[in-house]
Amino acid sequence: MIKVVCGIIYKKDKILLCRKKKDKNLGGLWEFPGGKIELNEIPEKALTRELIEELGMHVKILNHFSTTIHNYETFSVKLLSYKCDFIKASFELTDHDKYEWLNLSELSNKKIVPADIKIINKLKQG
Repeated sequence: MIKVVCGIIYKKDKILLCRKKKDKNLGGLWEFPGGKIELNEIPEKALTRELIEELGMHVKILNHFSTTIHNYETFSVKLLSYKCDFIKASFELTDHDKYEWLNLSELSNKKIVPADIKIINKLKQG
């Protein structure tokens, strides 16, 4: 079981989605940005670190939103998601090739990594 953290990052009424580079695992699919939680790392610290590493991004973490488990064919992830407010970013992309700010209703128009679909469904439920 791989422990992963992601940010549901808001900029006014828009939410950030990022597309994974083609050469990455699940490449070409869209996701909430984040990454693996290292051994003995606090999830919020992992999210802060990953966002800086992947996007040059700073956010204000507001609250834990959900914890889901998703089983892929060869591995499983425990995904902790956090609602965040966008502060600033250089958007120097390391793991992604594109990013977009979208309304909640637009998120499902993208090809989403399977583990993040549960988060989108929960967001839509309010």
